Amino acid sequence: MIKLPDTIKWVITDFDGIMTDNCAYIDANGGISRRVNFKDVMGMSILKKNGYHIAVISGESNSAIELLAKKFDISEIYQGIRKKIDVLHSIIQKYSLGQDEYVYIGDDVNDLECLEYAKYKITVPGAVDKVSAVAGVQITTAKSGEGAFREVVDALVF
Repeated sequence: MIKLPDTIKWVITDFDGIMTDNCAYIDANGGISRRVNFKDVMGMSILKKNGYHIAVISGESNSAIELLAKKFDISEIYQGIRKKIDVLHSIIQKYSLGQDEYVYIGDDVNDLECLEYAKYKITVPGAVDKVSAVAGVQITTAKSGEGAFREVVDALVF
């Protein structure tokens, strides 16, 4: 069970492998789509309605991210990011966040620096071994794309 303090104001997350099942579906025309679980989508709504802020830092560009950003008025959206720690630092600086005011969620090596830096860090079952081995990382019960993001939300709100 995920445990987070009531000082958290921001949820800063990767997208693929957290909100999705970590698969890209490629159609015959080369179009790419991803599966997003509505539990996780509802999680974004719950966070916003309860005064939390959300930032998405994704290594890929994805129309689903843009759609969710528009739907939930999320202004801190970063796509195609290879060095996520620089973006994390800029968000922390921009909003003068202390280590007790945000949680970082990630699952792969491009999240490693952020997870090592964050005081509160969460990953999912099936994350790469280096991520699962980060000191202090909490692992959700739900798998990626199956309510893992919502599990974090529930730990914060309920």
